[in-house]
Amino acid sequence: MELPSLSEEEWTAIRLSLKVASVAVIASLPLGVLVAYLLARKRFWGHALLNGIVHLPLILPPVVTGYLLLIAFGRRGFIGSFLESTFGLILSFRWTGAALACAVMGFPLMVRSIRLSIEAVDLKLEEAARTLGASPVMVFLTVTLPLMLPGIIAGLVLAFAKAMGEFGATITFVSNIPGETQTLSAAIYTFTQVPGGDAGALRLTVISIVISMAALLLSEALARRVGKRIEAE
Repeated sequence: MELPSLSEEEWTAIRLSLKVASVAVIASLPLGVLVAYLLARKRFWGHALLNGIVHLPLILPPVVTGYLLLIAFGRRGFIGSFLESTFGLILSFRWTGAALACAVMGFPLMVRSIRLSIEAVDLKLEEAARTLGASPVMVFLTVTLPLMLPGIIAGLVLAFAKAMGEFGATITFVSNIPGETQTLSAAIYTFTQVPGGDAGALRLTVISIVISMAALLLSEALARRVGKRIEAE
């Protein structure tokens, strides 16, 4: 049976979800690489604390994470009020806030994947590069980074998939405003709450599955391509 065409409201939710998820993973990637490298290679006071904070969103109920974001980044929050007064940036009840919530929820998955890839890099290769006179920055850019690319790709995909499906933290922090903060998950929830909304919920569910599968297949293809390139070198 052919599904009816999507309404403009449904297309808006899809576009918003893609934008929010993309901004979330791209903005959090540099910090994710840095934190993963620190956890994988450095030993310092507070190492266990940092690791716990990074993975805390996986343990806490998403609603709790969203509420904490609202306290910190809301217009009356200690960070949110500073951002608004200094830069005119408002996160609560805006799509940018949704991106922040999705980034926080997907960050542990990204960091874990990248950390595992860093720990799998042979330290002898880095030592050989340093012996040849390469600086620590050049060792990272020319040896470590290429070898950890599969982990970065996996982390990006996991974080993107988490962002596409995030609901609890997002709806708590930025609510469910059509056209502004109503992502795919929120739109599906809205459809399930109104009479006759099953068809819309089903359409968006199918779209969500298709996008997630496409992201997974793309990540597999990219990881395979990177792996072949590394083997060739």
